[in-house]
Amino acid sequence: MSAFTLYPAIDMRNGKCVRLIQGDYDKETIYGDSPLDMAALFVQEGAEWIHLVDLDGAKEGQKVNDRHVLDIAHQFDVKVEVGGGIRSEADVYGYLSQGVDRVILGSSAVSNPSFVKKMLKQYGEKIAIGLDARNGFVSTEGWLETSAVKAEELGRELANEGAETFIFTDIATDGMLSGPNIESTARLAKETGKTVIASGGVSSVADLKALARFKEDGVSGAIIGKALYTKQFTLAEALRGVKST
Repeated sequence: MSAFTLYPAIDMRNGKCVRLIQGDYDKETIYGDSPLDMAALFVQEGAEWIHLVDLDGAKEGQKVNDRHVLDIAHQFDVKVEVGGGIRSEADVYGYLSQGVDRVILGSSAVSNPSFVKKMLKQYGEKIAIGLDARNGFVSTEGWLETSAVKAEELGRELANEGAETFIFTDIATDGMLSGPNIESTARLAKETGKTVIASGGVSSVADLKALARFKEDGVSGAIIGKALYTKQFTLAEALRGVKST
């Protein structure tokens, strides 16, 4: 039986660890001055993966916090995935050739599909597709824009082009600690026939267990952010909880 993977999240802005509410750059809370220290804590608690987001990069359309990403990839025995501001093959190659395990392409899946398809052909499962949806429609540019593309349609199209992993965020739940959108996450896994990592809204170990019940349907893991920072539970507790599911 496949394991359900937990991805503690480190969102970086101005070199600090922050959380936004529903992706709103004006609703920011700073939780730490050092992404490296935060990563050390997660590794200590048993993290196998760390999910990194370059928020400045997502907004500016180019990598900004990449030094912190590479520091974490080099200094810890942990797998790292990163999204935010990755817009060119040089960006993708730069990360993958320097120890990052997976690169997340989000906005470019809508704005530059030919680039994303090329990267999928070239790097295969090292590319994850970030589908961030508002009312079912994909949002782009650090969630500042909403497209006319449905998440499931784009998912199906990119699955046909070789995408193996999707990260699905329901923006309405992000940073709200209101519970993840399990139904939409499971539906995306079913529609694409690929693995989907849930993101947004996780508030309790019970939420994680509820998601893990769909792992045979392709829901392969969950990203946890605010719940860890506001101490709803620890990563160690979460890992123990999903192990027993």
